[in-house]
Amino acid sequence: MKRKMAVILAAAAAAAVLAGCSGKESASGTEAAVNLAEETEVAASERETLTEAAGEEQAGETDDQAENEEENYDTGDASLDNPRNQDGIGENELLAVSFGTSYNDSRRRTIGAIENALEEEFPEYSVRRGFTSQIIIDRVKSRDQIEIDNVTQALERAASNGVKRLVVQPTHLMNGLEYNDLVDEVAAYSDAFQEVTVGEPLLTSDEDFQKVIQAVVNSTAEYDDGQTAICLMGHGTEAESNQVYGKMQEMFKEAGYANYYVGTVEASPSLDDVMAAVKEGEYENVVLMPLMIVAGDHANNDMAGDEEGSWKRTFEDAGYQVTCILKGLGELEEIQQIFAEHAQAAMDSLSE
Repeated sequence: MKRKMAVILAAAAAAAVLAGCSGKESASGTEAAVNLAEETEVAASERETLTEAAGEEQAGETDDQAENEEENYDTGDASLDNPRNQDGIGENELLAVSFGTSYNDSRRRTIGAIENALEEEFPEYSVRRGFTSQIIIDRVKSRDQIEIDNVTQALERAASNGVKRLVVQPTHLMNGLEYNDLVDEVAAYSDAFQEVTVGEPLLTSDEDFQKVIQAVVNSTAEYDDGQTAICLMGHGTEAESNQVYGKMQEMFKEAGYANYYVGTVEASPSLDDVMAAVKEGEYENVVLMPLMIVAGDHANNDMAGDEEGSWKRTFEDAGYQVTCILKGLGELEEIQQIFAEHAQAAMDSLSE
């Protein structure tokens, strides 16, 4: 029986197709998985100096923040969200993997919306969910009695359900540590399926950047009046992948959107960098929007919170009229379509 492991990696939008082996050649599939793990491994000592890269900058909510969130904090009705942990998958599965968020309404409107878009685009696949943050999974289960699979559980579910073709599409913003860890884990399961592939994260090619920029511009068009600075808050990471924020800033300028500014919570460009850039212009108003898939803890507190040190409070103290858009990128149809395109490319890598 033929097996093929294809993993689309996000370096310069290139696809790396791994492994093909028959029942007599099962060792080659294992070797491919091992080789992939070696190629994407980051030394343990380096990992210890990084945050969970932070929900990989994708979800906008770190494990510590989820753990410290007050029990009575109202984030919406969890029962309206579909955890997509059903059995009866069939032979074709599309596993959408996200960092996750305990903000119920945002989870439904962003991660859930992306999953719904994938389901509509690929009706021949059963769309299922996996989260990489165990603390968020545990929190949602404890608080709301909603069970969401982690990646290992999702892969085990797929294997036990007899899935033959597995397409894994992450909702990560970039190709960073979290994405590489996902690739490693999927590779370890390559022999459980006939065909496996992992799609690219959101910001992979220059075309992806251009599409994301246009999606952001379209969603904020009502505020673009010549007197308003529109500031996007990403998470940030100490990893090399943090360069995507600087690249996006440059591409905003190149596209003629000089009043759009990109910053991060935990890396560079910082809030101070964004503030300095905004002050160089003659703006009266500032609009804040998360450059994250979900609008979770960072968006609600670090960006839109009233406490000292938040982006909102800092800009208000500097004399600007501030408007906060609590909408994750996952709510935008253009963003959902990019993930669908990446899933399609992943599927195409399996075609003979």
